[in-house]
Amino acid sequence: MKILIVGDVVGRTGRRAFERYTRTLKQEKGVDLVIVNGENSAGGRGISRKSLDELYRGGADIVTSGNHIWDNREVYGFIDEEPYLVRPANYPEGAPGRGWCIYPFRTANVAVINLSGRAFMPDMDCPFQKIEDILSEIGTQADIFILDLHAEATSEKMAMGFYLDGRVQAVVGTHTHIQTADARILPGGTAYITDLGMVGPWNSVLGVKPEIIIKKFTSCMPARFELAEGPAVYSALLVEIDGASGRAVNVERILINE
Repeated sequence: MKILIVGDVVGRTGRRAFERYTRTLKQEKGVDLVIVNGENSAGGRGISRKSLDELYRGGADIVTSGNHIWDNREVYGFIDEEPYLVRPANYPEGAPGRGWCIYPFRTANVAVINLSGRAFMPDMDCPFQKIEDILSEIGTQADIFILDLHAEATSEKMAMGFYLDGRVQAVVGTHTHIQTADARILPGGTAYITDLGMVGPWNSVLGVKPEIIIKKFTSCMPARFELAEGPAVYSALLVEIDGASGRAVNVERILINE
């Protein structure tokens, strides 16, 4: 089974690039399932009904998110009704939406779990404790487990990878919008990358116009972010999982610059 896991989609440029290249990759690589982080898909902050529908039309099967999931208040109106839109599971009890889902695929059920890190991130419940609760709750309902850890610190994401090595099929990091060059299969058979990167404006600072971010750094004053335009970057990881052993057997880091 081949699963394409795509980095944070940023704004209209990102949505268009996601559709364009996901369709091509599905045909060329024989992709069976597509997971994408959509927390910045609506104008760079949050998810709207329109941006979510565009991701589904563009080829997404499951949409994960992160700390910006609530930035567009429109999401409150539909998140509880979307079975394959997930937000970080380690929000306190009572938060809208769900932190994991199970996607039925032919003879295998795929569990997709979303967690937030805690280093340099908003206060959340412990992701390491939460993943234990989730794995215990899911149990034998799923055959394949994929974790999107939305986190800032490289060390926290790497620690989670080794913590879950051999117990899940893939641990991928999101949030920094910069793809890391450490895609690998850990010793226990878990696919891993510290950060998938983003799908969005290539000539930007994490999707935002460079001059705005430069001014913010040089003046130390608040600035209103505006998304950059122009050519896009498409960042993803293709994970191949062996059905017999349940281990990841190949990873391919994908980085397309227009």
